[in-house]
Amino acid sequence: MKALFNDGHAADCPKELENEVLRHSTAHIMAQAVKRLYPDAHFAYGPATENGFYYDIDMGDRTLGDEDLRAIEAEMKKITKENLPFKVYSLPREEAVKLMEERGEKYKVEHIADLDEDAVITFYQQGEYIDMCRGPHITYTKAVKAFKLTTISGAYWKNNSANKMLTRLNGVAFFSNDELAEYERRVEEAKARDHRRIGKQMRLFMTDDLVGKGLPMFLPKGYIIWQQLEDYIKDKERMLGYQHVMTPCVGTVNLYKTSGHWDHYRENMFPVMELEDEQFVLRPMNCPHHMMIYASQLHSYRDLPIRIGEVAHDFRYEPSGTLKGIERARHFCQNDAHLFVTPEQIKSEVSAVCDLIFEVYRDFNITDYRCVLSLRDPEDKVKYHPDDEMWNHAEQALREVLTELGIEFTEEIGEAAFYGPKLDVNVQPAVGAEYTLSTCQLDFCLPAKFDLKYTDKDGSEKTPVVLHRAILGSLDRFMAYLTEETKGAFPVWLAPVQVKVIPVSEKSLDYAEKIYETLRQERFRVELDDRNEKVGYKIRAARQDDKVPYMIIVGEKEAAEGTISVRDRATDQTTGSTLEEFVEKLRGEISNRSRKE
Repeated sequence: MKALFNDGHAADCPKELENEVLRHSTAHIMAQAVKRLYPDAHFAYGPATENGFYYDIDMGDRTLGDEDLRAIEAEMKKITKENLPFKVYSLPREEAVKLMEERGEKYKVEHIADLDEDAVITFYQQGEYIDMCRGPHITYTKAVKAFKLTTISGAYWKNNSANKMLTRLNGVAFFSNDELAEYERRVEEAKARDHRRIGKQMRLFMTDDLVGKGLPMFLPKGYIIWQQLEDYIKDKERMLGYQHVMTPCVGTVNLYKTSGHWDHYRENMFPVMELEDEQFVLRPMNCPHHMMIYASQLHSYRDLPIRIGEVAHDFRYEPSGTLKGIERARHFCQNDAHLFVTPEQIKSEVSAVCDLIFEVYRDFNITDYRCVLSLRDPEDKVKYHPDDEMWNHAEQALREVLTELGIEFTEEIGEAAFYGPKLDVNVQPAVGAEYTLSTCQLDFCLPAKFDLKYTDKDGSEKTPVVLHRAILGSLDRFMAYLTEETKGAFPVWLAPVQVKVIPVSEKSLDYAEKIYETLRQERFRVELDDRNEKVGYKIRAARQDDKVPYMIIVGEKEAAEGTISVRDRATDQTTGSTLEEFVEKLRGEISNRSRKE
């Protein structure tokens, strides 16, 4: 690929770098437009991002809105048409500070103070606008062909809540209008799939600031889906010898000091509660509780592996800006388990966990995923438990197991848990960036911290190894994933309403009520729509708004013949049937967990 940079020469560079240069340059053009329209604005950081760019700006007392975005975009278009050259130069530190002070850029002055003494301080200028920046940039402003300002948000200076909240202007930039059009198409698709929008439309869950940000409440229909997922994974775990427990949502601070979470995870916990001279916290994870369950009785090597499972309520104080419906919340429920094994059992148990993960993925038709071996960063002496020998042993053990199992994986430094390496299975959703659904972590650390033991064949005491694993991850996030993948059109076995009975008129209402009652007695999730509305309206509402898999439409003809007409959500076709035939069909789809949409 060829890209013209500010030195005026063509340079070979990958597409990713071309895009980054374009986006970063567009951030400067946006800043210039803002400065023209709002001369009192002061600028902080304005980098390119994976999908666009942003600039953090001190707007004083001014609050920007949609009209301001349109005005800024219009001014940006003028700047691109002016075809201003990007000029680069460097200044000694004192001259750089003086220039920024003269231009009133107090955040740039502070940024200079944070730089190394020998740092080269470079500036880029287009027209009257000068910005401190490392570059590179495009040669002329007209190279920016297509852009759009997307959102206005807030950001603390230097990402520190003790500092001033700045206005963050976000945007995207492309080399062509076709690329911009494709981006806008993806944005609309993302909106259509957003589980928050679908959750509100289908009445699956809700949030309210009076309850608290990031504390979702599942409504009856959403809780049906949640319960179905819980029953599904627990049934599979029971067949594999898991024993399920229930443990408290709080623990003492001393519990987390023992586990090491207090030192490594405290900033993500809710504040301490003090009662009767004891300190408690809402638990962010469940492993310390399960360690104590194991420690509550003596164990022989014959008892192992012991597999303790729990769908457990956890609480993490996520920053408010990262909260997203039930995909990322401050309260969630993990499909958690801890497997206490001998060293000789590591391979077979990791293999069984992987088999379960991929079996679940087949059941839900999850095909776009990748496996990652997450390792510690050996240079980070704060985040990770300080035991090089333990880490080297654990990482190599997990690496060898995955290799022997024939699982393809990449390795990523710095993504391990503080106590051990892990296998992460990252899914790529229909829209948005990938994230981790399932994980299996190898832990030599916590069993030692809790002084866990078992009696080996020779009568000696040994320390077990622990596998931390989550198959569905959190049920909440898994439900969000399914909602966006299906656009709320859940398969029959998961659908909160499986059948909607729709009488054509008052004359067929009695027959419709009999059908409804029969299906209800058969334990199907069924609703009767007896509203005084046109039948076409009720069918559209059932199919498009409520995403009901099957609608039974009954009129005078069906009532007279003792039959039903079944509208299929997947095909939007109506076929005749007897109620008995339909019941058998429905039972089969539910028992087989049919993925039919």
